[in-house]
Amino acid sequence: MKKISLIMDCDPGLDDAIALLFAMASSEAINLLGVTTVIGNGPVKQSQENARRICELAGRPDMKVFKGCPRAIFPKVTSSEQKYTAADIHGETGLGGCKLPSPTMPLQPEHAVSYIRQILLDSAEKITISASGPLTNIACALIMDPSIKEKIEKIVLMGGVIGLGNITPSAEYNFYTDPHAASVVFTSGVPIVMIGLDVTRQIQTSENWLKTIEAMGTPVAQAVVDMLSYYHRPEAIREPGVTGGVLHDPNIIAYLLKPELYKGRDVYVEIDVSPTIMAGRSTVDWYDKLQFKPNAYVINEVDVQGFFDLLTERLSRYASFKQESLPCSLP
Repeated sequence: MKKISLIMDCDPGLDDAIALLFAMASSEAINLLGVTTVIGNGPVKQSQENARRICELAGRPDMKVFKGCPRAIFPKVTSSEQKYTAADIHGETGLGGCKLPSPTMPLQPEHAVSYIRQILLDSAEKITISASGPLTNIACALIMDPSIKEKIEKIVLMGGVIGLGNITPSAEYNFYTDPHAASVVFTSGVPIVMIGLDVTRQIQTSENWLKTIEAMGTPVAQAVVDMLSYYHRPEAIREPGVTGGVLHDPNIIAYLLKPELYKGRDVYVEIDVSPTIMAGRSTVDWYDKLQFKPNAYVINEVDVQGFFDLLTERLSRYASFKQESLPCSLP
C-alpha cells in the first residue's frame, strides 16, 4: 500500500487531539508532512500550542506545526480575533481536564496558508489534506493560488450535516464558524470527502472503552483517558441521544486508513453563506433532485465497531516506544 502524503489542518480540540495521535501511530500508511492550525475549538494560539503538545506526547517533536488564520474570512465580530470558541465543549484549554506541559518544540515561523501553498507547489506527487476544523486556511490557500488544486489528491473533511446541525438547527460547527471558507472549498473543483454529523454522532466513547485504553498503561493512553473523560462529566453538554464523547475528527483518519468502514455517495453540496439562521448550512442533494454535477463524496454510514477496533489498535502502538512520564490528569 502506497503511503498517503498528508497535511493535517486542525483546531485541537479534544477530538482533533485524538485524530493527531491516530495519524502519528499509523506511520506505515500515512506520511504526515505537517500540521496546520486554525481558529475553531479555541483561539489559534491555543490550537497551535495544543498541536505541539500532542506531537510531543506522541514522541514526534520533529513534526512541523504551523499557525494559521485567527479569524473567519468574514467574522461575525468586529475585532481582529473571533471571540466565541467551543470552550463549553472542550474546556478552557481545549484539552478538557488534561494538563500537558507547555510545548518545547518550535512553532514554524511560516504562516500555515503559505506553507500549504508552497508544499503543494513543490511536491512531485499529489497530497491529501485532512481538515477537522473551519476551512479558513485551505480556502485562503486556494484563493491565494488556485493552481494548487492540481496538486491536491483530495480533501477529507469533518464538517457539515445532512440532517440537523449542532451549533444551530441548520449548521455544523466547523462550517458555521466560516461559511465562506467552506463555500470556497466546495466550489473549488478539488475532490472532497465529507464526513458530517450524520456519521460522527454514531462514534461515541463509553466508560468501558476508556477503561480498555487506560489498561494500556502508557502516557498516551492516560492522556487519552484524561482528555475524553471530560466528555463524561455529569454536567457535560450533550445532544439528545448522545451518552458519551462524540469522536468527530478521528473519522477522517479512519477513513484514510480503512475506507471500507464507510459508505456514501457522490452528490452536490452547497454551503449557505447568507447572514441568516441558515448560515453554514450544508444542503446535500442526496436524491439528485437538482441534477447538478456532484462536488463531494458524502459519507452517511460507518462501521462503529470497526472504527473503535482500528483506533484501539493504533493507540496500543504507543506502548512500543519509550516515553517520559507526562503530567496529564483531571484536576
